Amino acid sequence: MTETRPVPGSMEYQHRTVLLDEAVDALDLNGERVNGTYIDGTFGRGGHSRLILSRLGPQGRLIAFDKDPQAIATAQEVQDPRFTIVHDSFATMHDALDARGIGQVDGILLDLGISSPQVDDATRGFSFRQDGPLDMRMDTTRGMSAAEWVATAPEQQLEKVIRDYGEERFAFQIAKAIVARRAIQPISTTRELAAIVADAVKTREKGKDPATRTFQAIRIFINQELEDLEAGLNAAYAMLAPGARMSVISFHSLEDRMVKQFLASKAKVAQPDRRLPIRAVDLPQPLMKLIAKIKPSDVEVEANPRARSAVLRVAERLGATKAGAPA
Repeated sequence: MTETRPVPGSMEYQHRTVLLDEAVDALDLNGERVNGTYIDGTFGRGGHSRLILSRLGPQGRLIAFDKDPQAIATAQEVQDPRFTIVHDSFATMHDALDARGIGQVDGILLDLGISSPQVDDATRGFSFRQDGPLDMRMDTTRGMSAAEWVATAPEQQLEKVIRDYGEERFAFQIAKAIVARRAIQPISTTRELAAIVADAVKTREKGKDPATRTFQAIRIFINQELEDLEAGLNAAYAMLAPGARMSVISFHSLEDRMVKQFLASKAKVAQPDRRLPIRAVDLPQPLMKLIAKIKPSDVEVEANPRARSAVLRVAERLGATKAGAPA
């Protein structure tokens, strides 16, 4: 995620990439790896990709992914023969790289969630702080908008999505309010939905807007973010060469929980019955090694408040060297 500010007289945004150096440093682009192949699963506005390219050797390669057409347009401005952009979710990385004859990579970076340019552009419909069309699609070229879903989803589905993806304890009341309002008139803008939620939520944590959890829930559902994350983590692990690292930045508890549990499952092994005569060399070995958990510094959070919830988790694929058989 990035902090953005409008540039006077322009529709463009200046942006600051969260945990920029930490996430790229964690990939350990040193030695022979400077000429390796890397994946940036969420190009955004290119902060991580540009830093990776600055550290790659002449034979290195970077393949980036993004759903957002605006991010793709920005990526197409990168004039570097080592760089390729793919207009799709990082969940498709295995097929995309297979089509390019790439079987293993030397590092993968995933920067999850929504980017600040998306939040700050009212026409995208992600923010309840500005009025705009209720869209919320990261890829505006395909799929159902939030307005279309809110207009047609059964009340029980509305409640489940808001409760499960937003961790919202007033999901029942919000779902009922949405159904009641749409029976009178369509809910087509962000402020209309935010007002409905505010009327239904009677108490909220100090400093938090009543609509925060509901907007998060609908955005995650519309963009299939958790499904993509599960598929992407599995694809990323399968493509990492032994010794290669995965850096994952998450911004809310649902994402971070999934990342933490996935990496932990690869770093732990089931312990056999101690009564069985098994040699130490034959004991099951972990598939990954946990390297680090990093949060933004106080200085970064002060400069960019949107960084405060970010968590970077880093793990390394174990097994034989690239010259031998992979784990």
